[in-house]
Amino acid sequence: MTTMTENASGLREFKMPDVGEGLTEAEILKWYVQPGDTVTDGQVVCEVETAKAAVELPIPYDGVVRELHFPEGTTVDVGQVIIAVDVAGGSAPTGQAPVAVEAPVSEAPTAPIPQAPVAEEPKPEGRTPVLVGYGVAEASTKRRPRKGTAVPAQQPETFLAATAIQGELNGHGHGSAPGGQRPLAKPPVRKLAKDLGVDLATITPSGPDGIITREDVHAAVAPAPAAEQPAVTAPPVPAQAQAQAPAPVVMYDSARETRIPVKGVRKATAAAMVGSAFTAPHVTEFVTVDVTRTMKLVEELKQDKEMQGLRVNPLLLIAKALLVAIKRNPDVNASWDEAAQEIVLKHYVNLGIAAATPRGLIVPNIKDAHTKTLPQLAGSLGELVATAREGKTSPAAMQGGTVTITNVGVFGVDTGTPILNPGESAILAIGAIKLQPWVHKGKVKPRQVTTLALSFDHRLVDGELGSKVLADVAAILEQPKRLITWA
Repeated sequence: MTTMTENASGLREFKMPDVGEGLTEAEILKWYVQPGDTVTDGQVVCEVETAKAAVELPIPYDGVVRELHFPEGTTVDVGQVIIAVDVAGGSAPTGQAPVAVEAPVSEAPTAPIPQAPVAEEPKPEGRTPVLVGYGVAEASTKRRPRKGTAVPAQQPETFLAATAIQGELNGHGHGSAPGGQRPLAKPPVRKLAKDLGVDLATITPSGPDGIITREDVHAAVAPAPAAEQPAVTAPPVPAQAQAQAPAPVVMYDSARETRIPVKGVRKATAAAMVGSAFTAPHVTEFVTVDVTRTMKLVEELKQDKEMQGLRVNPLLLIAKALLVAIKRNPDVNASWDEAAQEIVLKHYVNLGIAAATPRGLIVPNIKDAHTKTLPQLAGSLGELVATAREGKTSPAAMQGGTVTITNVGVFGVDTGTPILNPGESAILAIGAIKLQPWVHKGKVKPRQVTTLALSFDHRLVDGELGSKVLADVAAILEQPKRLITWA
């Protein structure tokens, strides 16, 4: 599938591309153009947010904007048309104001109309290169109904959806697909049903496309009045009825509570952390260390001519210390291949730095950080932080990380037990650096002290290896000259 189509009248439709690797949707954050505006090849027309980052989308041709298919704040599937441009060069219709984009609505036809799988529209000859990302998903687009238009939405042309629709046409119920196919349900719902001892084949689904929801499973185990038990499988119901019927509405005080939809970066982060926490066996070790000499070195480096204009802070030296510790203990830099049942040793370090942004926590990484000098590492850190704060971190910058540093000390926190990023073997948490009483050269003196915490995947890293890495980082921060002797 290409990212644009053209009809005989010269109207080109630009489709939402896959701006990451394998992403299926993106939210339109902001439109930079309106109907009637003239656009040129390469001009940025909108900003979208995926599960990984915010990305600006350029238009690949010249023309006049005719229609914006979705308003700001709408989540759009990859492959859906988002903007139509007249490449014939005509001006906007005179005497007609630009049409405001209507938000997609949940209204459905008053009577359910079974839809057979829609044939995929023919693709234009030749493939137009995708401007952003790595291509779009090979699936047909689906239009969302506009207000006052009783047009049933097209169903996604996936195997499961097509099977469910065909089952409706053949008289099958929603609970199971024809030909012995499994009932339609997402993995978490299947697990819930298994835990509660519920057979999915006995449940009448209320979700779109005949998908069984969590509410359906809970309803199956809850006692219900005998009069409400249906004698036969209920026919498909309109979307309005589906939205009202599945489960009792949980009431809450809107004046005292605010509900925020989980989407974009926050949704992806939540899914990744749950997957990591319940897949990799985590072990966390701690060490408290005197970093007084490191803090003095930070102040000296700020005055160094070679470091002028660069971001110099304790994080820079801690990052360098971790890179040296990995060089001394290379087996810690690895990943677990579950499918192949192999440990994959990485001969490079893509150092992730956790960054808090208005859209949530992201972890971009510095590629080949092990090859960089201290000034180069400082430059990369400064660029990474600035880009993250602007919300312009690219999806590529957040892929391929091997180990991560998270600095919870900036919030005044002493330490924590960080969760591994999926696919990585270790993550180092830095606590707050505070002036504390410390025994130094046999006397109690005020010293700059911090606590480090190293979490690691116990399938890859045993206690000895994890302890060596953490001890090496602590030793370097206590005696920064080891950056030279151990490097």
